[in-house]
Amino acid sequence: MQQYFAIDNWGLLIAVLMVCIAAGISALMKLGVAKSLLWATVRSLVQLLAMGFILEYVIRAQNVWLVIGLIAVMLVAAAQITMSRAKGIPKGLVPLVLLSLAVTMLLMLALVGELVIRPNPWYSPQLIIPLTGMLLGNTVSALALGLSRFFNSMRERYEEVNTLLALGATPWEAAKPSITSSITLGLLPSIAMLASSGIVTIPGMMSGQIIAGQNPVNAAKYQFVILAAVSALTLLADSIILALVYKRCFISYDRYFVPPARDSVSTLDRIRRQASSRANSAQTSVR
Repeated sequence: MQQYFAIDNWGLLIAVLMVCIAAGISALMKLGVAKSLLWATVRSLVQLLAMGFILEYVIRAQNVWLVIGLIAVMLVAAAQITMSRAKGIPKGLVPLVLLSLAVTMLLMLALVGELVIRPNPWYSPQLIIPLTGMLLGNTVSALALGLSRFFNSMRERYEEVNTLLALGATPWEAAKPSITSSITLGLLPSIAMLASSGIVTIPGMMSGQIIAGQNPVNAAKYQFVILAAVSALTLLADSIILALVYKRCFISYDRYFVPPARDSVSTLDRIRRQASSRANSAQTSVR
């Protein structure tokens, strides 16, 4: 094995300073992203270091229940992130999103783990947990994009869908164009990554293994397996979730009804509005 180049605390400090310089430039240019950039940087550093410590403990413990518990937490977080990123979707989709992610994720982990890599033991945390993170990270974005596209498309096709239903089409036939376009849109990033990997870009997992001193050819094999699994998982997850939610756009007797989008106002903004409303009411009563 070749030499591994570790990053010390000074290296982390320099990386943070680079972001601070970029935030300073954005503040001077009045781009309005300086605070968001700094907050995202601090949050990323804390989350990554916390996950590093957790993974270090789980890998040393080699306990199957710790691995399963951590994967469950990651699935719940992925479902919540999907709902927060998707725009224009109705309420009540969290259980369906969680179900589709869990089914497809377990299927991909079983295929990649048991048929492709075959670790010993099968729950090897240094493989299973990073693999889960990479698969979920890519699938969440595609799933949020697909859900947003589907409900927006169904709203745009209001008269077309009503016409199809009036002509005797089933809800599935009326919704199929929106389902197809949503799945296609969700797959585009995965297809682009597959096409450009190795020529235009060296993806993260391959780069990480090479930096860690592994053989570049073996790193390339790992990267290809990950990209193939991400593409398959994206297609499966999008197909399952859209097959589960498309009926939300129809009510009894196959009548067309797209449920309204959930409130996109954050909890913090809602609290601020309520506090402002109470303050205004108090001032009015005093007057």
